[in-house]
Amino acid sequence: VVSASFAKAHGLGPGSRLRVLVDGRMRNLAVTGVALSPEFIYALGPGDIMPDPRRFGVAWMPQESLAASFDLEGAFSEVALKLAPGSSEARVIERLDALLTPYGGAGAVGRKNQNSHAFLDAELLQLRGMSLILPPIFLLVAAFVVNMTLSRLVTLEREQIGLLKAIGYSSWAIARHYVGFVLAVAAIGIAIGSAAGAWMGAGLARMYARFFDFPFLIFSRDPAIYAVAAIVTLGAAVAGAAHAVRTVAWLPPAVAMAPSAPATYRRLWKGAPGAGRLLRQSGVMVARHLLRWPVRTLTSVLGVALSVAVLVGSLWSFGSIERMIALTFFEVERQDATLTFAETRPLAAIHAVRHMPGVMRAEPFRAVQVRISHGHVSRRVALVGIPPEAALSRVLDTSEAPIPMQGEGIVLSETLAELLGAARGETVEIEVQGGDRRLLRAPVSGIAQGYFGLAASAELSALNRMLGEGAMISGARIDLDPLARAAFFDAVKATPQAGFLTLRDLSLARFRETMAENITVMISVFTTLATIIAMGVVYNFARISLSEQGRELASLRVLGFTRAEVAAILNSEIAAIVLLAQPLGWVIGTGIAVLVSRSFASELYRAPLVIGPPVYAAASLVVIAAAIASALLVRGRINRLDMVEVLKTRE
Repeated sequence: VVSASFAKAHGLGPGSRLRVLVDGRMRNLAVTGVALSPEFIYALGPGDIMPDPRRFGVAWMPQESLAASFDLEGAFSEVALKLAPGSSEARVIERLDALLTPYGGAGAVGRKNQNSHAFLDAELLQLRGMSLILPPIFLLVAAFVVNMTLSRLVTLEREQIGLLKAIGYSSWAIARHYVGFVLAVAAIGIAIGSAAGAWMGAGLARMYARFFDFPFLIFSRDPAIYAVAAIVTLGAAVAGAAHAVRTVAWLPPAVAMAPSAPATYRRLWKGAPGAGRLLRQSGVMVARHLLRWPVRTLTSVLGVALSVAVLVGSLWSFGSIERMIALTFFEVERQDATLTFAETRPLAAIHAVRHMPGVMRAEPFRAVQVRISHGHVSRRVALVGIPPEAALSRVLDTSEAPIPMQGEGIVLSETLAELLGAARGETVEIEVQGGDRRLLRAPVSGIAQGYFGLAASAELSALNRMLGEGAMISGARIDLDPLARAAFFDAVKATPQAGFLTLRDLSLARFRETMAENITVMISVFTTLATIIAMGVVYNFARISLSEQGRELASLRVLGFTRAEVAAILNSEIAAIVLLAQPLGWVIGTGIAVLVSRSFASELYRAPLVIGPPVYAAASLVVIAAAIASALLVRGRINRLDMVEVLKTRE
């Protein structure tokens, strides 16, 4: 019986035949079924960082048949336990280890530390972190845009509001009308958002179904989820409407029916000598209008800045992924292939590997499962022995300089050192998981840079001395001749002791394929949302300015200004808001990126924070393009200004 993802990748099903190397002998077996197992929801091959069902799968056989193939009747290599309610997992593991150690037990592992559970749990933690960071930003912008839109609306309808109050409508009735208007608009938005959310949620579920081998994965359409989303959205909309409604609904009828008092302007810079020469007359008009309502100007700047921030807070991931790839695949693991033996072999086996076709260089390594403890904190990791002259697989410190592998100390990855609270020079305890389960103590000789998992390294001969097993190795890292790869693969298939072959090119391609899909989906969503935010804020700002200055702008047309000159005044205000928002957006976006990168961090992987000028430039260009589109929409209204109305006297 073979695992479902492996069967799908190779077109296997009941009745298919499969050649399997069992205890050094090639056997031709029949596939009788396809299965799933909770232990292999996230099935990783040795040395892989992403599941690749084309190269790694799981097969099950009847215990008696498999035991007979290895001449180990009555033996077992793993045991799975289900604990009674209320049992202490730590206590059970302690008793189980004591029971199985004499028989070669390698140490029990709780479910939370098993690969599938750990990877799935880390993914859920990342989703939870994203859900706590981004929605508040969008809700804040939604409330802000509602406030801007409604403020413009009630200002335009000020006289009608006064008339309604004069004939008997109460302030609460006026307030209910505008709140109802906002709720109606919000209801349409909720309907659109619910449909879009269901579509994107189902797509996300399908994406996870490809990475995790669940029996089924269904996007939940629980009405309670939509109800909560609708209530929160309505709350944000009403909160945004509250200020605008309060400013006009409680005005006395006589005041409401009268036109708004003319704006009070003051001389800029208090008449400082020569200050007026800094700006043209149109520039002075723009500056005075922006400074006349500083709160509205600042909130408009903040709204545009948030759209920039959303983009910065998402676009940084491209640089992060490239940095992870550069360090992992080209600075640390520089070999073409990693050959892991089926079982530990003497150091002399490296000579056989070096004589295989296509091998230009081969370096041995030893990997041992251990539990490293410091104080009351411990973690199970693979302690890897590396020869001092290793060039294919290196250990880099936090400044990315090679760490020389020498002496009796061990090098911890930065994440592992932080979890253990162990610094360079301090001593850690090492409990070997398997064999005689010996306890060792070793100093921390260095802290290594790394983005995937928890890692520990030691000099190969020093590790073998610690274990007391002689010069043994677990496999080899290999530099291949590109022209002889096929011959090398054939030789590996014909070698009984070859356990698993990891190819850097395939691992990198799989990593890029997986991350590219995830990042593309995320960036597309965030870019769309940021563009909508920018257009909403800029368009509403421009419409408010046009409503307030419509008489003045039309007067300029009567005086002989061209449409382009009049539009330039309003566009200059938009440009000032957008340009002032860029640095603030970069700062807020950097903060969002820091929060997101921290929410991504787990024991399994962490994303480096890489934000350079291209990220800020791309975010700004998207927002500026959205602002230009908004300005073009408003330009049509400027062209239709009623110059005849301007000549009438306003009472």
